[in-house]
Amino acid sequence: MKVVLATLNAKYIHSSLALRYLHAYVQHDFPQTEICEYTIKEPLTQIVADLYRRKPDIVAFSVYIWNVEETIPLLAMLKKVLPNVVLIMGGPEVSYDTRQWMNRIPEVDFIVQGEGEATFHHLLQSLASGGAANEINGLAYRQENRVHINPPAAKIPLEQIPSPYQNEADMQALRNRVVYFETSRGCPFSCQFCLSSIETGVRYFPIERVKRELKTLIDAGIRTIKFVDRTFNLHRRYALELFQFLIENRGDTVFQFEITGDILHKEIVDFLKANAPKGLFRFELGVQSTNELTNSLVQRRQNFERLSQTILAIKESGNIVQHLDLIAGLPEENYSSFKKTFNDVFSFEPDELQLGFLKMLRGTGMRLRAQEFGYTYMDHAPYEIFSNHVLPYDDVLRIKQVEDVLEKYWNEGKLRHTVQYLTRHVFASPFDFFQSFGDEWETQGWNRIGHQLEDLFLRLEQFLQKTCSSSQQASARSYMIYDFLLQHRIRPHKVWWNRSLNRADRTHVAQFIGEHPDLFGPAFMKLGLTKAELEKHTVLETLPHLIHPNNPAQLPEPMPGLALFFYPPGLAKGAQPMRFVCPLPAEMRIAAGS
Repeated sequence: MKVVLATLNAKYIHSSLALRYLHAYVQHDFPQTEICEYTIKEPLTQIVADLYRRKPDIVAFSVYIWNVEETIPLLAMLKKVLPNVVLIMGGPEVSYDTRQWMNRIPEVDFIVQGEGEATFHHLLQSLASGGAANEINGLAYRQENRVHINPPAAKIPLEQIPSPYQNEADMQALRNRVVYFETSRGCPFSCQFCLSSIETGVRYFPIERVKRELKTLIDAGIRTIKFVDRTFNLHRRYALELFQFLIENRGDTVFQFEITGDILHKEIVDFLKANAPKGLFRFELGVQSTNELTNSLVQRRQNFERLSQTILAIKESGNIVQHLDLIAGLPEENYSSFKKTFNDVFSFEPDELQLGFLKMLRGTGMRLRAQEFGYTYMDHAPYEIFSNHVLPYDDVLRIKQVEDVLEKYWNEGKLRHTVQYLTRHVFASPFDFFQSFGDEWETQGWNRIGHQLEDLFLRLEQFLQKTCSSSQQASARSYMIYDFLLQHRIRPHKVWWNRSLNRADRTHVAQFIGEHPDLFGPAFMKLGLTKAELEKHTVLETLPHLIHPNNPAQLPEPMPGLALFFYPPGLAKGAQPMRFVCPLPAEMRIAAGS
């Protein structure tokens, strides 16, 4: 039999771990099995044509909330051009309310529920031999125009599942994509908005096997490995041993983990602070809410004080990127309460803060209790909420304004110092800044158009002219100039503001700096830049106010500053120019004619 394992990834850079597990599990008995990955952005007719040319007997789709609505019409089209093909679905989205899916999608012949390796293999054997579907646990099927759902399949020991990463050609194709990896399955927690709450128990792959597989991926040059374990740090010794292994064998790979912060043991934190190279690890920590009633209603145990200590300790080390998550719309979290949650978490100033909205996933406790809390939500995936009895749709829309500006002005990192100044010293709270700017963003219609780098600065300046004093505008403008120059690897020739120094002024200033190299301190003096290098590889700019980028707690001083950005030739991608700020000397103002 010719078997095709297919899915629609959200982006090309993503890859499917599920398909690779299935392929590894069945390829010995069914060698004519291949993986076909597409994206949700590709034309469906193009996908159908590609599958048609492969002439499969069986096509099995892995289905999630991000691709189910695109997959359904694909199945209908595929059945028209390949009427005899057997269509199978599996994955978390169709593992719940399975009868409803079978009724909604008449083209699908079978649905594999839950962990699919053994059930899918059994189904292929049955199809090859003409066996009975009713003997296959974990399977939904049709018989005599009726839908039948068999009992769940027993979970198999993880050591019986072959490695999903054995094919050298596949690994070479994955080098510049995100490779997903798991060391365990299951979750010990019962958060009612999460599918993992339905599972019981946690099972681990043998650690020596995990090390071998990771070493193979690292040696293959994989750039990013994202661990999908629900709580990577649940087993302290297991996690610590793997952290140490990855540090010792890191290569050029970056590793991402889902971490539960309030149970991250101090021993691990201390080890990482002392040993983790900068940029090797990224931690995703789900905070979701700091409202105790809300957390109790969704059965989420969280010690926020302990979580805070962990976040701050990791931040202090400066070597691990932290991505924190919030969920708006949880039970009894109204607009005011969510504002507090946002401010509680933004106070950590994480590298990234993701603001998401509650999704009523099939099979979860939240979906079953939706009526109790007055939820309205999308009928189809991704099932995002519109409102509940304490959070009207108007407030949801306002929080979406916050989300939009937060993404552009904080998470993308282009105005990090400016936003720190505004949220710490100008607006009443971080949420007030993002909400106020979000209101203006939508009023001006900026949410409906694209944005170049310069646009982000010009629009913020326009907003600040309406909301801030002249002194605050001057300080913000100084930080904005600093942030803009920080975004380039070569000296920018186009800037968003009117340059304060003309060509002759810059020559005078460069000459003055050459004669007074101590102006910017020892680090600058160590560079030993010549006058020619100053003129060719630096940007010199006066600032309305003297700012302190390395100390965001310190207020700008109402006196002119001087910024120097040095762009050494061949600055690597991701690297930043060297930058220096000092008070503008009185003699230089005379020399420059400023």
